[in-house]
Amino acid sequence: MLKQTSFYLILLLPVLLFSCSRLTIIDLPISFDEEREQLSLEYLEQRYEIVKDIPNITPKMVVVHYTVVPTWEKTYHVFFGSKLPGSREALKGASQLNVSSQYLIDRDGTIYQLLPDTVFARHTIGLNHSAIGIENVADGDQLPMTAEQLKANTQLIRHLAGKYPIDYVIGHHEYQAFRNHPLWLETDANYLTEKSDPGDEFMQKLRKKLAALNLQGPPK
Repeated sequence: MLKQTSFYLILLLPVLLFSCSRLTIIDLPISFDEEREQLSLEYLEQRYEIVKDIPNITPKMVVVHYTVVPTWEKTYHVFFGSKLPGSREALKGASQLNVSSQYLIDRDGTIYQLLPDTVFARHTIGLNHSAIGIENVADGDQLPMTAEQLKANTQLIRHLAGKYPIDYVIGHHEYQAFRNHPLWLETDANYLTEKSDPGDEFMQKLRKKLAALNLQGPPK
């Protein structure tokens, strides 16, 4: 079990601003209680055959998403609880653990940190054990990704690549390209969902902005 003396202090801190080289991150943690901790450990063992005492990760990739949910407030509410809500029945067969991500970016480029970088979050099948998730408030239709979100994603990923051994940056819609890759650890070959977020156009723009980092995309 996680030691409450250190880990939960992070989660109980008031909203803080973290600034570094023009990057501002608002610390707004979702719940990470004992139930979510245990569900995370079970997910790691059952889906990836990884047995741990603490649900942590070593980040090797960043996965960019969009929420479909139209506001950051509603997205935060969806992610906050430890268990999946009743509306996500299709995902419950794999685990009761709620979906979440480490980061959430609003349409104006505001960056919220929901979980510490190295704490496990359920956001991408097969890759959660090594992936930091960035959710963006958008739906690819009535709410397209914004220029402000492109800038925020660029700054945040540069920041993360400076802290961790990040090799890959992918869109959620590209995740299945890793199915024959060593990072893919999903135990059920049939557990797959089709994704369209955030789309090729946004990822092409993002990769152009990140070109100097020489990060890889999905395997060919």
